[in-house]
Amino acid sequence: MTTRVVAVVSGHVQGVGYRWFVRELATAAGLSGSATNLPDGRVEVVVEGAEDDVAALVAALDGPRAPGTVSRVDHRTVEVQGSSGFTTT
Repeated sequence: MTTRVVAVVSGHVQGVGYRWFVRELATAAGLSGSATNLPDGRVEVVVEGAEDDVAALVAALDGPRAPGTVSRVDHRTVEVQGSSGFTTT
């Protein structure tokens, strides 16, 4: 089953390679979406693909390999949009 999740990651996650870390995980798992710096210092991660792969990526957002210092990850499931590729902005 395909799912889409939007996660907002708080902490010291800008300027530390966090978006590239997420892109690497997503690309390796064949997921699509984006990782975007927000003006308030958080990073928004949108990821779509196989439910188990999306869940694993969301779990890794504050895992031991995550760069910087993650203080919180808020996520929600949203409607699948059939996106392809992964971008960082």
